Amino acid sequence: MKQNPWSYIPTLYLAEGFPYIVINTVSVILYGALGYSNEQITLWTGWLYLPWVLKMFWSPVVDARFTKRRWLLGAQMTMSVVLLAISLLICVNALWHAPQLANPSFFTFSLIGFLIGAFVSATLDIATDGYYLLALTPQEQGYFVGIRTIFYRIAMILGSGLLISVTGYLAQHQVPVPYNWAVFFGGLAAFFGFCALYHTSVLPRPAADKPAQVRQTTAWKEAFGSYFTQQNIIYILLFILLYRFGEALLEKMVPLFLLKPAAEGALGMSMQEYGLIKGTLGLGAIIAGNLLGGWLLGKFGFKKCIWPFAVALVLPNVFYVYLATARPGLIVVAMLLTLENLGYGLAMMALTVFIMYVSQGKYKTSHYAISTGIMALGMMAPSMLSGKMQAVLGYQQFFSVAFVISLVTFLIVPLSFKIKAIQQAENASRK
Repeated sequence: MKQNPWSYIPTLYLAEGFPYIVINTVSVILYGALGYSNEQITLWTGWLYLPWVLKMFWSPVVDARFTKRRWLLGAQMTMSVVLLAISLLICVNALWHAPQLANPSFFTFSLIGFLIGAFVSATLDIATDGYYLLALTPQEQGYFVGIRTIFYRIAMILGSGLLISVTGYLAQHQVPVPYNWAVFFGGLAAFFGFCALYHTSVLPRPAADKPAQVRQTTAWKEAFGSYFTQQNIIYILLFILLYRFGEALLEKMVPLFLLKPAAEGALGMSMQEYGLIKGTLGLGAIIAGNLLGGWLLGKFGFKKCIWPFAVALVLPNVFYVYLATARPGLIVVAMLLTLENLGYGLAMMALTVFIMYVSQGKYKTSHYAISTGIMALGMMAPSMLSGKMQAVLGYQQFFSVAFVISLVTFLIVPLSFKIKAIQQAENASRK
């Protein structure tokens, strides 16, 4: 009897979404709360994108060795161990170094822990996305593309929203800093342990889920060769690298701007305010954007949607110029962040569909990993520079420059119309 995908697709993508947001965003919030500088935080946490950049190089190994099911179960259990180790490290740091929490040794060892978690998370991405393509029929893949994106986004918003709010509440009422963060990471470790056990029992074993019948070196050569020799590869690379360029500058700086003290030019929001806005209004807006984006893409196609979706991605970047200048009340901040999340939900659906369109053939799992690795490279370098830029320019000028730079998205959108894989997919969808 075929297992209903509803019993495992939502939980698979919850488990895939949490590590990315925890490693790349929650780590920033943690270090900010412990007193490290913006420049130090953005520079070194920018390196945490590296595993997502490099995962294209070991994705053929995932194709050639073991099953995708085995890879993802192993990655989930390993992630549980890594998060538990970070939780214990926070406790040890608090016992040995309190009240001076921003010490170099903790930063170094915790960053190593996050980096290991990033490699595990990148492997989990490869295995989960590959399993999705093998376990579901093409019709089911089309139906669940929006569902999987929604649950991935739910995990990201919960991780940087409601759970952050709870962590802030614990610090004020029950659990002092930084033990509240130990509770945060310990709870996520328990979640991943549960996921590994649950998925062991419910995940089907599709007949297509087996190692590629080639040597690893052959798999690597064929996967990369078939990807980088496809038509219009330069346009594909430019689109994936630059579509989110403005967001790359803002991703790590926005949480610091919202949470750092007002005396430093930031907004000085509490963790509860930040978490509730991100975890309630933000959650609803991103889900609405994903649902609406998926419906619009299905009805009108990629070419008709990409321009308005690009506007929805870029225009909200100017909100931060206003926030840094006018410093409005919480209601206005919440409204603008909600609109930003709505636009982000729309825009990311377009990028997801784009990557799926250009990930085809025998090594579609590797092609998908290569595409997302290139996307991570486009996020890595700008995020590493953002702290230095902000230190030199201040928040207001930094956000102004970031908005101008984000306009590059409009320059690369026309390239997508020339890509043969997009044209073929659009023609097939109309038949």
